[in-house]
Amino acid sequence: MFRGETITLTCEVQGDEGVQWMYQWRTPQSQTSWRNNKDWTITASITGEYSCKSRSIYDSYSSTNWSENVTLSLSASDKPGARLTAGTTTVSVGDNVTLICSVDESAGWKYEWFRRTSNISEYRIYGGENGEIRVSQGGIYSCRGFRGEPAFYSDTSDEVTINITQPEPVLRVSPRWLSPGSSVTLSCEVEHESAGWSFYWYKAVPDLSHKSGSYSYELLPASSNGTADNSYIIHGQTHTAGYVCRAGRGEPHVYTLYSQPHFVWSGDLHPSASLSVSPDRVQHFTSDSVSLTCEGNSAEWRVGSFLLPDLLSFCSDWGTMNGSTCHVQKIQSSNAVFWCESGSAFSNAVNITGHYDDLILLSPVHPVTEGHSVTLGCKWRTENLLSKVFFYQNDTLIQSESRVEMIIPAVSKSHEGFYKCQSSGKESPQSWLAVTSSRPDSSSLPVLLIVGPVCVFLLMIFPLMFYLYKKSKDSTSIRSDEQNQNKVPDENDAEQNTYGSLLHGDVALYESLRVHEDTENNPDYANIGNLRGFGG
Repeated sequence: MFRGETITLTCEVQGDEGVQWMYQWRTPQSQTSWRNNKDWTITASITGEYSCKSRSIYDSYSSTNWSENVTLSLSASDKPGARLTAGTTTVSVGDNVTLICSVDESAGWKYEWFRRTSNISEYRIYGGENGEIRVSQGGIYSCRGFRGEPAFYSDTSDEVTINITQPEPVLRVSPRWLSPGSSVTLSCEVEHESAGWSFYWYKAVPDLSHKSGSYSYELLPASSNGTADNSYIIHGQTHTAGYVCRAGRGEPHVYTLYSQPHFVWSGDLHPSASLSVSPDRVQHFTSDSVSLTCEGNSAEWRVGSFLLPDLLSFCSDWGTMNGSTCHVQKIQSSNAVFWCESGSAFSNAVNITGHYDDLILLSPVHPVTEGHSVTLGCKWRTENLLSKVFFYQNDTLIQSESRVEMIIPAVSKSHEGFYKCQSSGKESPQSWLAVTSSRPDSSSLPVLLIVGPVCVFLLMIFPLMFYLYKKSKDSTSIRSDEQNQNKVPDENDAEQNTYGSLLHGDVALYESLRVHEDTENNPDYANIGNLRGFGG
């Protein structure tokens, strides 16, 4: 018992249930007067022995003996202390933690809970009277025990702070560089991942109102309700694009932070947005200055860079933006991908590397189209003249001459690969030479589907037209001959012959012309002769 706690003592007489009794109580300090109620509620104040006796209400002179003593022991402290324990004090958003409150010195306790934050005053949380509660909100928690009627309260426990972390998922994109016909797989990873997450997928749209590189996010198709799978496949992506993801769970739904944007890059030039580099090469010395110029259907641009493996930055961080051109005074020693962003589009991406090496390979930053020529070179940091130069493709020697250049007159897919050069015992880093197909892309297929059948129809109808024309001509000639049998021949008719000209095409169409043999005095014939010479 604790000083001040309420306790009820009950005095019972065994047998003689029909008798109406009165009761008297003896405490360590005094005796009570006689009372009718067998229950006596007291507030504990001293340690000692308590007993009772009874008598009939009709007999004031006789009573029972005193009952056996009941000893009440009071704790040395006025109030017990409550103890609050937590399984962990840091949990991820959507998770919960179990809090336990206890008063160790005796039984019969119930419990109440309190929460506050730096912005919210303390308030009571209902539930958990059995001493256990699960919480999913961050905050500062405390508890206390109570028992009896009226309630006797323990001291409030020490406070425990629960921190809810909002994890930032990591987005991975595969492949990083687009190839024709390939799909793009996004995967979203949450640290210390547990069950119950739904995943949300977004396209990153450049927000040029913030020069630091902000993006707005647009949900991708079939992502508004989240996906149970932490991966998402995109089909038909042809140009550079940025993506983000986040995860959510629980009711009400709580979300992680958005992931950092990650990108899939295309080297193909696009008319609405394109990036050019000057000097036009992949490898640069760290002392080189480089200009990155954006072109396309926009009046405002910014240049982004992704320093591999995962550092996103912009021209304002390492260069100077002047109009649509980002000037880099000295290229960094790095391997980075660069691209342009307008308010609605991403440009092609280029890979640029900065090197402390004495020797670099000169190769174009843009993919080379099949059938076109390409020139590769080798360059010293401080000298222009080189001795014998060796060029390698995928570590295989392909040219060993005194020239500092290697020309591939007609590029094919077999020329795609990693190239490097060697000279005077030095070797350049290697760079990838990309080759794109010269075949028309899928955007030309609708035209082919229309033009093709039309051509086939024309090839089928022309022979029929010629046959009908020929039959009509023969019929006309027969009627003309019948008429000419009764006609005196003209002198000029005897001097004329027939000239047939073959027109180009898959079907032979003949044009019958009456021409005069005097070509020198007949300009029309001379013109026809010139046409025949051009076509034949």
